[in-house]
Amino acid sequence: MTASEYPRPPMPPQQQERRPGLTAPMDPLPDHGESSYQGSSRLAGKVALITGADSGIGRAVAIAFAREGADVAIAFLDEHEDARDTARWVEQAGQRALLLPGDITDREHCKALVAKTAEAFGRIDVLVNNAAYQATYDKLEDISDDEWDKTYSTNIGAMFRITRAALAHMKSGSAIINTTSINADAPNPGLIAYASTKGAIQNFTGGLAQLLAERGIRANCVAPGPIWTPLIPSTMPPSSVENFGKQTPMKRPGQPAELAAAYVMLATDEASYISGATIAVTGGKPFI
Repeated sequence: MTASEYPRPPMPPQQQERRPGLTAPMDPLPDHGESSYQGSSRLAGKVALITGADSGIGRAVAIAFAREGADVAIAFLDEHEDARDTARWVEQAGQRALLLPGDITDREHCKALVAKTAEAFGRIDVLVNNAAYQATYDKLEDISDDEWDKTYSTNIGAMFRITRAALAHMKSGSAIINTTSINADAPNPGLIAYASTKGAIQNFTGGLAQLLAERGIRANCVAPGPIWTPLIPSTMPPSSVENFGKQTPMKRPGQPAELAAAYVMLATDEASYISGATIAVTGGKPFI
């Protein structure tokens, strides 16, 4: 499927009660690059740990990394069928896949993810902190303390803990790529908890790039706009799902496959002078 053929709103009615959502019930199915991404050995011999790699952006990145020659550790919550599908695509590319289920709001699990990846593959060359949680609320008063804390623990707390643990297994030339969002620059008021974590992620990444520069480890962000993933029908009201992506200059949501190249570029050795940057993939909406 080419970009001109990608689905445009209105999207078919669909809601998922389970959070995070699953890929199979989505209509249309997201494109993760399964039939389109062509690798060229740009990550040959590297090891990547990707959180939230079972579906959506994480799956697209895992497929692209594998086709570029990287072995991939696939961290996910409990979406076992989706995660197995991602692993199958990694293995079809001739690379090793490691499945790592568990809740990254658990501090010990953050350490375990890193330890198991290092034990299986010997090191970590690329860390992609991509897993995220969101929920939609019309009023600030409707957001409970537990909801606020869960959002922060998932989106920024786990990023800090996984990165801190991973550094022991990363050497000069390694790369950290964090998924922020266009919400870091233009927050959606209905996603205020999520949006504020995305601002924190961008700030964290900028500071991290400076802290790690002398060690030869780079840290960058990718800032997606509206991307068609299971998070959308599982966390947004019907009207938002139906019109998802319509607000962009391209008048459609992006597909996970359309972000993969940005992550690949930031992971490669060719990006050796890129650190502290934010790569916006927003369908034409400026990111300042």
